[in-house]
Amino acid sequence: MLRVAAVARLICENLEVPVDKENIIAACLLHDMGNIIKFKLGAFPEFLEPEGLEYWENTQKKFKERYGDSEYLASLKISQEIDVNKRTLELIEAISFVGVLKNALSYDFGKKIVEYCDDRVVPSGVVGLEERFMDLRTRYTHRRKDPSEREAFENAVRKMEKQIFAKCKIKPEDINNETVAPIISELRNFMIK
Repeated sequence: MLRVAAVARLICENLEVPVDKENIIAACLLHDMGNIIKFKLGAFPEFLEPEGLEYWENTQKKFKERYGDSEYLASLKISQEIDVNKRTLELIEAISFVGVLKNALSYDFGKKIVEYCDDRVVPSGVVGLEERFMDLRTRYTHRRKDPSEREAFENAVRKMEKQIFAKCKIKPEDINNETVAPIISELRNFMIK
């Protein structure tokens, strides 16, 4: 979530159209809070330390009991519980496989940015869109999305990339692990209002 927010901040600070940067960053920091529900905890053992597997399995169980089996809905419910403002919640809702085409067609750059930034990050870092699409295909094969749906999603994200960078002082390739690293450090102290 920190990487996604760092990508968002980098874009917002170089965008030539006004956007609500604070809400965009907040949405990116909060959008995956429910993801523990879907984690295959053994897949990334390095992320389980120092607490260990048993701790995270118990945490996952508690999240499922409280929020259900949808990580997307859990993230929305948690955001409502912590009383984030309406715009931040709207932006969190915009980060969605099913809503991506609507975002691409929208004039709302905030929604385009939050979706796009989430589509530039994998568990190991910031990547280009094509690498991210390969990651999604690999990690979510069990969800068996219709290939035409996947293709529509990918094309919509590519369209958003063009829309965003047509109004940006930087290029997509300027966003990488090195350029976001100092921003991540700063975002650790970001206050969500």
